[in-house]
Amino acid sequence: MIRLLIVDDQQLVRAGLRMLCESAPDLEIAGEAADGAQAVREAARCRPDVILMDLRMPVVDGIAATRKILADDPDARVVALTTFDDDDHLYPALAAGAHGFLVKDSAPEELLAAVRRAAGGEQPFSPGVLRRLVSRVVREERGSEPPGGLTPRELDVLVLLAEGLGNQDIADRLHIGVTTVKTHVTALMTKTGADNRVRLAVLAHSSGLL
Repeated sequence: MIRLLIVDDQQLVRAGLRMLCESAPDLEIAGEAADGAQAVREAARCRPDVILMDLRMPVVDGIAATRKILADDPDARVVALTTFDDDDHLYPALAAGAHGFLVKDSAPEELLAAVRRAAGGEQPFSPGVLRRLVSRVVREERGSEPPGGLTPRELDVLVLLAEGLGNQDIADRLHIGVTTVKTHVTALMTKTGADNRVRLAVLAHSSGLL
């Protein structure tokens, strides 16, 4: 079971998220919080696998709460869930250590998949957010050479990863096992020096693989 902490200042939103997540057999609601201060306390109390964190809240906002939670537990996986996908929210959330970034108009199945991906160590982003994030870094790193020493299958995985696909989707697309995909992603990080999936996506875009 994936234990989930829901953080949002709107009771109706929390209720909707709870109902959605409780409909999934592999998700369990470990706690709820209505502001960032409560989120910090609840995270310390229940040690959830994934925290869905609203960003605009009273008392303590989601960015400050994320920073505090990760200071206390560096392994916590906080996924920002917000109405606002502008740069004023995206980059501060990532700087605070958020593991992913979703907008609230995401499809229900997309949100559930993102929770599972975060629990599995991936970094889920809404597609539009990922494109903007990658585009900005590509502009800053324009002209990178295509990575050398990669096998054809590793290049296949890199391209699909850069399109925002999770491990299961990549496995389905390439007709290989999820464990094999994870092995390829690890090899890609080792060979390119990228320390996360976003950096791999940036490398794919900046080197013209897409």
